[in-house]
Amino acid sequence: MEWFNISSIVFAAIAIIGTVIALRQRKKSGPRKREEFYRQLKGLGLQVSLLENDGQTTERDIGRGKGQKSEGLIALENSNINLINIISEATQYGVNYFLDYIVEIPEVVDKKRQSKVRLRKKKEGIFTSRVTGIEWKGANPLARRLSFDYSLEDMLVFNPFKGGIDIIPELKYGYTRIHTRYFLPDRNLFNALELIARDIRLEYGQRGSINYEVKSSQRNR
Repeated sequence: MEWFNISSIVFAAIAIIGTVIALRQRKKSGPRKREEFYRQLKGLGLQVSLLENDGQTTERDIGRGKGQKSEGLIALENSNINLINIISEATQYGVNYFLDYIVEIPEVVDKKRQSKVRLRKKKEGIFTSRVTGIEWKGANPLARRLSFDYSLEDMLVFNPFKGGIDIIPELKYGYTRIHTRYFLPDRNLFNALELIARDIRLEYGQRGSINYEVKSSQRNR
């Protein structure tokens, strides 16, 4: 019993030390991640600007778990995506980074439309990473609209991005989050994110959404 207590204390101490180290690491790497992502978007020819984070909790902080922090916002012009929030998460194992692509929409009362939508990749077999198709899962009618957007499916199937895509409505606050791991999108993948944002706007009746055209970077089947 004593050994069990000692082991618990040791593991707890290791977790605390690991988290402290991660917090120090985040203080240095967080701003670099924001600058890196900003430069990537500029390199894609997008009209973007950095918004300074005042450190205060805002409505856009909703959904962030314990240990998570916004490293700053990037505003976009002439885009179906209004803002991008770079998020860091400090754990005992290190620092993880995520992205919230924020699409502003009117307030919607319908509870069904407030459920999460998740991208599921269809693979060729159990022991292969080759993606053959995608499927949008969720009770939200948005999942059906996305599933029938075949130009979007082509762009996501042929793009080897890692991780998934979660669409999380925060409708009482007037926006929806497209949540992904942190990665630097190429033009093709950013076009796909634009199409997702466009479909979100159309589903929730947002007027003035941009009729975004698929660029020539889309691959053919």
